[in-house]
Amino acid sequence: MTVTNYYQPDAKRDLTFERIVDVPRNLVWDAWTIPEHILKWFTPAPWQTVDCEIDLKPGGIFRTTMRSPEGEDFPNMGCFLEIVKNEKLIFTDMLEPGYKPAPGGFFTAVLTLEDHNQGTLYKVLARHKDEEARKKHEDMGFHDGWGKALDQLVALMKAVR
Repeated sequence: MTVTNYYQPDAKRDLTFERIVDVPRNLVWDAWTIPEHILKWFTPAPWQTVDCEIDLKPGGIFRTTMRSPEGEDFPNMGCFLEIVKNEKLIFTDMLEPGYKPAPGGFFTAVLTLEDHNQGTLYKVLARHKDEEARKKHEDMGFHDGWGKALDQLVALMKAVR
């Protein structure tokens, strides 16, 4: 019997991001699951997250509105697929709350958090529906954007410790 590793990246369709952060994983989890925290770190500056709604359950809403430096709003809505407190958060914009198909869905994110002697091993697997969507996300600045946002998350959670 073959065991499938569902989290093995596909180089053609997936992007990955990994870093060790010096913040305990329960605080990283809080940053991802409390709307008031999301508003302060989720979008790399000078962009802002101006609205957030979370219903932390499978099929529950994960909605944000990002604002560009020019003042244009970009709403994003999806739902959570899997939640393991302090360990794993899987969400997608390919489905709306209640697992309803979403028009124009873009990707599914698998966020995993592991204890590390320096804090938390933070891993993201961004799964895209095709190679074109992966390339678009990469060209939008996936690695730089997720890196800057994580820096903001770390600074915020160090301040609230």
